[in-house]
Amino acid sequence: MLRMTRCESDRGVVFDIQRFSVHDGPGIRTTVFLKGCPLKCLWCHNPESQSMQPVLSFERELCIMCGECVKECSRNAQAIVDGARIIRRELCSGCGRCVEACNTNALILKGQTMTVEEVFREVIRDELLYRKSKGGITISGGEPLMQPTFTYNILRRGKEHNLHTTIETCGHAPWASLKKILKVTDLVIYDLKHMDSIQHKKFVGVDNVLILKNLKKIIEKEKEVHVRVPLIPGLNDSEDNLLKIAEFFKHLRVTSVEFIPYHEFASTKYELLGMDYSLKALTAYTSEELEQKRKKMAKLGIKIVIGV
Repeated sequence: MLRMTRCESDRGVVFDIQRFSVHDGPGIRTTVFLKGCPLKCLWCHNPESQSMQPVLSFERELCIMCGECVKECSRNAQAIVDGARIIRRELCSGCGRCVEACNTNALILKGQTMTVEEVFREVIRDELLYRKSKGGITISGGEPLMQPTFTYNILRRGKEHNLHTTIETCGHAPWASLKKILKVTDLVIYDLKHMDSIQHKKFVGVDNVLILKNLKKIIEKEKEVHVRVPLIPGLNDSEDNLLKIAEFFKHLRVTSVEFIPYHEFASTKYELLGMDYSLKALTAYTSEELEQKRKKMAKLGIKIVIGV
């Protein structure tokens, strides 16, 4: 089984590297998604990122029941029982042998250990595009601050090549870790879930005290910050919460916030990972509903950008 600590410097756990990204900072970028997150947001759209351990994604429609994965699994995590294909996920160690044996790519392992240089070799492939578009590298997750030294060293390599650097963070981390990473970071994309600490803990598993405190410190350091608020129907979109968001940011002299509207795409990921999704009953906002939210925030003095 893969075992990682937060102090690993040269090696970290990555679950995806997306080239040609245009939503995670200025210009054309490469976004590196790290595993591990201290939150458990009910609406999490990257559930494969939550654990530091590799997790199996299984697309049942692609499975031809050949049984090759069953033969390769020494822990009996893969099985065919009464003609049904099952995964005993509690027995899976994430070794990946079943993935290698799969003939149809029905099994995909989400999470692999990589070195800083392995990651950066992928990033630097598009250096010319970064120069032309004023883009660069973004570290996302999960939560990059779960692997702070690994994150720092990747961004440091980016600065050595004069690339624009960005982190996406929920801010729930020791200030010492965040402060160090800010030294090699040009832009911070900061997620804020809810202004009420009790509701925040109910929906994401922790309160918001440290998150708000760290955000204030970043702004005080005059670091460029782009604030995102995931907008979830019935959870954090009440008039009271929107008012508190507006008051909080006006006090910090933040005049623009990006709303990330809830979408239903994540439910498929949960099925592939064998995880329960508690928000199946929610439906996405209409364009008219989002426009109403935008106008309401504008009246409160906050410009809202609707993200994707």
